[in-house]
Amino acid sequence: MKTIQSILLLALLIPMVCLAQTSKKEAKATSTDKVEAYYFHFSSRCVTCKAVEAEAKKNLETLYPEMVKQGKMSFQAVNMDEAPGKVIAEKMQVSGQTLLLVKGTQKINITNEGFLYARTNPEKFKSIIKEKVDGLLKL
Repeated sequence: MKTIQSILLLALLIPMVCLAQTSKKEAKATSTDKVEAYYFHFSSRCVTCKAVEAEAKKNLETLYPEMVKQGKMSFQAVNMDEAPGKVIAEKMQVSGQTLLLVKGTQKINITNEGFLYARTNPEKFKSIIKEKVDGLLKL
């Protein structure tokens, strides 16, 4: 009798465990659908550094307002002179001023473009951000 009860109990528990594992996998897939932009900087900043941050943030909010509103896209300025910023920089393998677009394991570094165009040609910078983010969204 105990054997039959054990078998019935297992027959009920196995589908529940499988269902729980499936929902965890689905949750992971959703978190990798998010596009995150990080601007890593130090406390001492020049005008161009500030422009890269401001333009990148503004462009993402302008180009993808619904994604930002839904939490599917975020922008974070990270000060690497502060303890929390050091942790994030280490995790992302960044050691200097960097503008990164990240989706899951994909990283696109657009630092050079930011420093070249944020102040002198903001429209070009905006088009580069759009091209790179659209590419990430297709993945």
